Amino acid sequence: MTHILTVNPSELNKKVAAELKSQKLVQPAAWAKFVKTGHSKERLPDDQEWWYVRAAAVLRSIAKLGPVGTEKLRTKYGGKKNRGHKPEHVYKAAGSHIRKILQQLEKSGLVKQTEKGVHKGRVLTPKGTSFLDKIAVQLSKQERKDLQ
Repeated sequence: MTHILTVNPSELNKKVAAELKSQKLVQPAAWAKFVKTGHSKERLPDDQEWWYVRAAAVLRSIAKLGPVGTEKLRTKYGGKKNRGHKPEHVYKAAGSHIRKILQQLEKSGLVKQTEKGVHKGRVLTPKGTSFLDKIAVQLSKQERKDLQ
């Protein structure tokens, strides 16, 4: 788990997204190419592979934040909406795609539901931890090679 937090997050997300796609651990929903990712967004995502990138980011967030649910992730991925001359408001991200990604990650065995005290949500399974750790170790080795 320590490797997950020490490598560059954007590089880790790219590698994890590619791995999730190649192993078919998550699949975009049929409606995914037509939707915005939240109320605060004006357009659809530019990247055709945004589902896999979001799934990788969600997986890293679960590793980092512990038991986490849909609402906390909606807040994390939300943003400010440009309302013209009126003041901006902060809105949460759309919940459906986050919920579907969590369900798919749970079905693939990378995360599981749990309760820790008053907190309940999803945490990484040992399979999920090793999945992320392997990719993080590869990245850290590659970074060390690049520095030499």
